[in-house]
Amino acid sequence: MEALFDALEDRLASRSPRAVNLPGVVLRESAVLVPLLLREGAPHVLFTKRPTTLRHHAGQYSFPGGSRDPEDATPLHTALRETREELGIDVSGVRVLGALDEVPTLTEFRIQPFVGVIPQGTEYRPNPDEVELIVEVPLTALLEPSLHRAERRSVRGVEYDVDFYTYGPHVIWGATGRILRDLLRLTSALLARP
Repeated sequence: MEALFDALEDRLASRSPRAVNLPGVVLRESAVLVPLLLREGAPHVLFTKRPTTLRHHAGQYSFPGGSRDPEDATPLHTALRETREELGIDVSGVRVLGALDEVPTLTEFRIQPFVGVIPQGTEYRPNPDEVELIVEVPLTALLEPSLHRAERRSVRGVEYDVDFYTYGPHVIWGATGRILRDLLRLTSALLARP
């Protein structure tokens, strides 16, 4: 399955990630890492569940990440720093494959997602203030059409689709769902190759 990661890296390198452009709206910068890993020879996507005690996005599934700090040289530095802080892993071994399209949020952030492969055998030491649960989902399971649904929502007079991915008791949606949709669009063609 390393070949999938190689092909995804090539695919991401051959395209420019789409930047968010909302005239007249100033969005705060943030970044996330979309962690991939091999588990029993199969590619998995890692999600974290936020504690229900948090003020914002409590109980939601997300990718490790957060706001860009002044000392973060680039959004990638933000994504890796946040991954280290949330999961307690040494990010020096993370293989960064590239960037996905930016995603705006209703809370006025622009999220720059980066796809990275976590080395096999990595042990997580989650920060309990930020992570209640770590969930590893097989990539092929997320490609099952029955796990996905979209709902039309309206916010401030603007209609848009919200993607939901339901894997057992876990419901992934919102900005994380949009980022996941982008990843799955790229990987589905790669997995279909002979």
